[in-house]
Amino acid sequence: MKAIILEEFGSADQLAIQELPKPVIKEHEVLIQVKAISINPVDIKTREGKGVSGLIKEEKPIILGWDISGIVVETKSDMFKAGDEVFGMVNFPGHGKAYAEYVAAPADQLALKPSQISHADAAAATLAALTALQVLVDHAKIKAGDRVLIHAAAGGVGHYAVQIAKHLGAYVIGTSSAAKKNFIMSLGADEHIDYAAGPLEEFTKDIDFVLDAIGGENIDKSLKVIRKGGTIISIPSGLREEVTEKAKAMGINGYFTMVQSNGQNMQKIAGLLDDRSLLSHVSQTFDFDQMADAHRALETGRTQGKIVVLIA
Repeated sequence: MKAIILEEFGSADQLAIQELPKPVIKEHEVLIQVKAISINPVDIKTREGKGVSGLIKEEKPIILGWDISGIVVETKSDMFKAGDEVFGMVNFPGHGKAYAEYVAAPADQLALKPSQISHADAAAATLAALTALQVLVDHAKIKAGDRVLIHAAAGGVGHYAVQIAKHLGAYVIGTSSAAKKNFIMSLGADEHIDYAAGPLEEFTKDIDFVLDAIGGENIDKSLKVIRKGGTIISIPSGLREEVTEKAKAMGINGYFTMVQSNGQNMQKIAGLLDDRSLLSHVSQTFDFDQMADAHRALETGRTQGKIVVLIA
């Protein structure tokens, strides 16, 4: 099979196509013929030697990626049979080995792909959608009427978070550049804030929950608009200790969380995709041999929705 290996940590030029044996599946795993791969900021960070590189740096070859949609061709699990179309985020955080024509995956990390959803849309709705679901439902426990502020609302995690928060009955405010306002409102947001228009506190207040996908100073800015007892969760990096202390001093809960592979959560996402409560926005697709170009496109930081790599 063809796989894209990481020769050394560094730039996108370190990604190289190589011929490798198909994976041999273990008990409770399935072998998937991959049709679509979604890429995420953590792919870029790990490629550079950050992200989850510390967990996989001793393994050879290193094959990046975690988000896949494809067809089961072999199975050692009673959860799926050959021919089933499935999608999921595989072995995160760990060695997902998704940049390949065939991927061995634990069956309990997957869900059946809704028949009317393309492999591209399904692959997109894995790590990013799981992050949004786990943050909003499992950690923040968002309920109807909550005032939710989602930063980078046009991005991968953000565009799913807007839709899931609305599905939960929240009042949703999304931030982005002015150019992406219409897109964010089309997702169901109740309000849009142009992050460049001025101090955040001039545009909103009394927020129950903030989902921060930016980090750094954005966390400090967000604390000014959260009500006492409210919460901020940061996903790109751990909250600095002093910011956590600032949040605590203001009566606010502040912490970091990392997404985990979870088949039950994937089944929830499949249900939301199936009834059209959740839609994937795939802004760009690339062929498998254009993986380096896909990485470079994501590195611009201007992606609306998701970038997906297709395997013919």
